[in-house]
Amino acid sequence: MSDLASAPPPALRGDDHVRGPEDGPLVIVYADFTCPYCAVAREWLQAAPVRTVFRHFALKAKHPRAVPTALAAEAAAMQDAFWPFHDELYDDQGRLDDPHLWARAEALGLDLDRFEADRRGDDAAARVRRDVREGLAAGVAETPTAFTENPERLRMLGYPGAVRSQESETARQPMSAREGNSPR
Repeated sequence: MSDLASAPPPALRGDDHVRGPEDGPLVIVYADFTCPYCAVAREWLQAAPVRTVFRHFALKAKHPRAVPTALAAEAAAMQDAFWPFHDELYDDQGRLDDPHLWARAEALGLDLDRFEADRRGDDAAARVRRDVREGLAAGVAETPTAFTENPERLRMLGYPGAVRSQESETARQPMSAREGNSPR
């Protein structure tokens, strides 16, 4: 019989989007800018003493704006504005259409012509596809899903999404499901 376990998530990479204290526990989060549970998780992670790695889990089948917002975030990253753009998207998830993405880019002082070319370019698309593909291989099935070395600690602190160990491929029940909420 073959081993059907999920692969662990890829280790921290040089091109990952990372923020938080250098000495904080590493939390790799697969998320989608259209997911309301991800917005709650973002608030929680910002307040927690953790080092957060954001990876895209944008599935067009879940929401038609998932991929376009991920591509826009990558275009902002190409102008060193991933985290401010990330926060803007989560702060107002009701406005994710192109005119609102352009307005956010303009408010952040980004070059709009470059932003538009980058979000439609191959590099942004390849990055989003890579994150999704690696998330699927690691067993991500919902957003948000966090990987950490100590999943029990993250759960005890009240992390609002699915939590998995970076070493173990055993899925854990998401906090939202235990509380009677249905994650995406």
